[in-house]
Amino acid sequence: MKFFVSNDLLVLNRDKGYPFSHCDTWKTPPLNPTFSYSLDLQQLLSGKQLLFDEISFPVDMIHEHYKQGYITYRKGIVQHPFLTCQRCGNEDVQRFSSFDCARCGQHCQYCRACIMMGRVSECTPLISWCGPFVPHNEDVHELHWKGELSPAQQVASDAVVVAIEKAESLLVWAVCGAGKTELLFQGIESALQKGKRVCIATPRTDVVLELAPRIQQAFPHANAIALYGGSPNRHVYAPLVIATTHQLFRFYEAFDVVIVDEVDAFPYSMDHTLQYAVQHAQKTKATVIYLTATPNEAWQKEVNENKRKAVTIPARYHRHPIPVPEFVWCGNWRKKVKKECLPTALERWLQTRIHENKACFVFVPRIDVLDAVVQLIKVMGVTSEGVHAEDPNRKENVQKFRNRQVDVLVTTTILERGVTVPNVDVAVLGAEDEIFTESALVQIAGRVGRSADYPTGDVTFFHYGKTNEMVKAKNHILNMNELARKRGLIHD
Repeated sequence: MKFFVSNDLLVLNRDKGYPFSHCDTWKTPPLNPTFSYSLDLQQLLSGKQLLFDEISFPVDMIHEHYKQGYITYRKGIVQHPFLTCQRCGNEDVQRFSSFDCARCGQHCQYCRACIMMGRVSECTPLISWCGPFVPHNEDVHELHWKGELSPAQQVASDAVVVAIEKAESLLVWAVCGAGKTELLFQGIESALQKGKRVCIATPRTDVVLELAPRIQQAFPHANAIALYGGSPNRHVYAPLVIATTHQLFRFYEAFDVVIVDEVDAFPYSMDHTLQYAVQHAQKTKATVIYLTATPNEAWQKEVNENKRKAVTIPARYHRHPIPVPEFVWCGNWRKKVKKECLPTALERWLQTRIHENKACFVFVPRIDVLDAVVQLIKVMGVTSEGVHAEDPNRKENVQKFRNRQVDVLVTTTILERGVTVPNVDVAVLGAEDEIFTESALVQIAGRVGRSADYPTGDVTFFHYGKTNEMVKAKNHILNMNELARKRGLIHD
């Protein structure tokens, strides 16, 4: 694909042109209101930044829409002041590579940081829609959820509505099980009925799969779609989108409201390209709502110093305190597992839970430990499965656990958040491992007691040496419970 610039406009010329990266600045022609534009192309490109390879329309048709002012081209990679991918914001030279490009006949640089979304190279334009917006039918966006918010949830819900009306940023700091999804409903309804486009973004596919049916049930006529790796709705336009943060690489100035759930979670918290994607998916004047039970220390400090607008929910909707973890020393558990034995303390804990007909999560720090622990639990005569990020049967095994076809689910931190199972107890084996940060341990403890029918439960950190992160996690939960008591939000 080759272009050149003539009279400040891009001209497509496959034979005599230049690689896209060699073109200087150009303009998008003014909108021609008499042009009969493609509604299908409008639906596909509205709020997106896509590559030619992702658009199932002829190149000449796409370029004709550019000439009529309905499509814009942006460079995928710019060289100045330094090499930068404009889709994901990558500026790390080590995350670029080069190849002999058949498209432009040059040696092309491309970005490896977002290669999973399709290759962005120097000769690759990012194509976006700049014509009329896709119209929304505001009348069908009525909220159908008939539940009742707790007083703490209602305060947060009102703050979300105000933030959306004023296009402001807001942090919702709510404990695990506070009912964060439900407190968003009134704000989402307000936004949709004003013709605004809403995205709920979360770092993990598991959370998208958990959220999507709940959102669709609350807004049955809003045409909500879920976007994740391999999802069938990648090119469907919708006013309400639930997506992994990775999927936002394909969006550009799309949403009036962006809600980032689990903002502290890996990989979003550690990956600047994902944060860049969230920023670029917002319209110029947009509302951004951040949700978390465990904001980082910098954000906590900003909240305490009134430098970040926030609303705090220190209690769960059912007014019971968060279960406080117990620390249990279990000796050199790794050595035990290698010798094909479970630590005695964990085995006793499991036997008690199975006798009480309780479902059990067992969190472990590594995949190699996971497989061994699953087999050792099965030796006890207990049904058990394991799940981790690369497990092809992850969804099926989680569903078996929900259905109580499996008594014990052994997992890495992949299930530390986003999965709700009633009447469950939680054990962490090897809680001293560095992967179990304060945030991770608070989230893991938050799996217990979430249901109003089963508001209590047991959380046990089995360890071979107590760590600061374990202590901080326990203190975090104690402090939130104390704050909730002071506000009269819980009863013991």
